[in-house]
Amino acid sequence: MVEQHEHRARRMWRAVEPIHAVTYFAPESKERCDALGTKGYWMSYFGLRAAPLGAAPPEVVTALFYNFHPAHVARAVPAVWAVAPPERYLAARLDAVDAALHRVVGAEVLGSPEVAEAAAIARDAALAAPTAGRALAAANAALPWPDRPHLVLWHAQTVLREHRGDGHVAALLTAGLDPVEALVVFAADVGLDPAALRARRGWSEQEWDAAVARLTARGITEDSGALTEEGSVLRAEVEAYTDALADVPWAAVGDEAAERLVALTTPVVATLPAGGVFSPDNPMGLRLLPEAG
Repeated sequence: MVEQHEHRARRMWRAVEPIHAVTYFAPESKERCDALGTKGYWMSYFGLRAAPLGAAPPEVVTALFYNFHPAHVARAVPAVWAVAPPERYLAARLDAVDAALHRVVGAEVLGSPEVAEAAAIARDAALAAPTAGRALAAANAALPWPDRPHLVLWHAQTVLREHRGDGHVAALLTAGLDPVEALVVFAADVGLDPAALRARRGWSEQEWDAAVARLTARGITEDSGALTEEGSVLRAEVEAYTDALADVPWAAVGDEAAERLVALTTPVVATLPAGGVFSPDNPMGLRLLPEAG
């Protein structure tokens, strides 16, 4: 059953995003990047996610990823492109996802008619996603489609999630939330550990505290970093705008196909946490649908 009041675009993100997130949680991804010569998790992360942009400089990656500290990005970019060109990271991430899904889900399921049907629906949605003003979505949409259904499904969700993310950045800009302020509000709203999130995105304690002070002056947070009533309203507006901007692909395929995609992908997604390729404790605040949880 669809959760009451949950926007269609948010439900679809929760349903299918875990398949894309394998890219960043699976040990196979880091193994493939280590083989290229990267050092540490973040070098592999930036290489895998930014590769569709080509050998982009750190300023471009920072701008598009939005909530990472510029110095955090600069520790990995452009050094990551000196290790290997972007096309090798593109090949590495596809190979890693293929290996991880085969290990966790199994060849029989991945080769099933159900996964092929899911891939076709997701591809239709991805092809309907507008990319004007959405650089990460456009960069991924420009890549060749894989030839196997489970990788088509993964690639489609990659386009769709970057489409959603590009729209989320637009929502944050509209709300007047800079990168670290956005993280403060996000952590307070979804209950993530502020210190852990701050460290993962590279911001110092002083920078975080300064953001809280700015937000407090605007009436968005308390001194503690907790959201005020006004802050909760602003956060809800950001998420509503994000969902609305992300809904075009799902409007194109329609409710029946969207819900069919949920049903088809639920058995796959349900296997991912135990297989070590999706963490429920993730910095995206992504919670699996009850059907897959």
